[in-house]
Amino acid sequence: MTIAFIFPGQGSQAVGMGKSLAEQFPAARAVFSEVDDALSQKLSTLMFEGPLDELTLTANAQPALMAASLAVLRVLEAEAGLSIGRDAAFVAGHSLGEYSALAAAGALTVADAARLLRIRGDAMQKAVPAGEGAMAALLGAELDLARAIAADAAQGEVCEAANDNGGGQVVLSGAKAAVERAILLAGERGVRRAMLLPVSAPFHCALMQPAAALMRDALAQVELKAPAVPVMANVGAAPLSDPDAIRASLVAQVTGTVRWRECVLAMAAAGVTEFIELGSGKVLAGLVKRIVAGGATMSVGTADDVAAYKARSN
Repeated sequence: MTIAFIFPGQGSQAVGMGKSLAEQFPAARAVFSEVDDALSQKLSTLMFEGPLDELTLTANAQPALMAASLAVLRVLEAEAGLSIGRDAAFVAGHSLGEYSALAAAGALTVADAARLLRIRGDAMQKAVPAGEGAMAALLGAELDLARAIAADAAQGEVCEAANDNGGGQVVLSGAKAAVERAILLAGERGVRRAMLLPVSAPFHCALMQPAAALMRDALAQVELKAPAVPVMANVGAAPLSDPDAIRASLVAQVTGTVRWRECVLAMAAAGVTEFIELGSGKVLAGLVKRIVAGGATMSVGTADDVAAYKARSN
């Protein structure tokens, strides 16, 4: 099988994530310790014990999800002999998961990824005053219809497609009033369901421009190496290996559409037959199954999952 390793984004966080790995594997504990040190915060305690509302804060959720993903990877390297450079054709991540993918492929250190995600989370949270932005999921809408609805709902305000997740799920983002208009229009145009999402800011739209500027500065100060395997980038839905191109893509990603459906299709077209999700939850595996008919998936996030991976690999 040709494998891609994929890394989840915001929304996959859960209290207890990574805890069973830390209890059983020194390699996982080392990752959590490295992230705690990089952030000068016991983020691992928040991950293992909660509370959920604090873990869900963007500035915590982003580095925490990366830490959970990289802990899984390090355990699989130590316990199952996994090598991304040898065993993967691509890595890819959903939004913040792209940083996890880059760290997994050796382009970023775990500590740098943690610090960048803390900056990114803070910047995205502060880019738009609370209550002025919103996001909505359209279920049963393809990208072209969602973009048409967003354009008609904008009326001079920002309303854009933030995530094309696949399986007829597109997320819109922008000014609160414009997103609310889009929900009404979606109902009129036959979209099966349209609903506001419980998020703290309108991610992946033009309102995030202040955050993009901060990330441009932050990324310029971090060493970024060529990844061991190509990273399927969110905004271009194309593989990247050049560090300067990756930097530019990460900046564009803050305001651009996460083209997850196209990323998965591109990896499948390049020969990937199995998608292995590393980290908290099983969201991406579920999306892959809706995008690629017959696509094999596996999610590895707990000690039990690690045992299942080892059994499959033997």
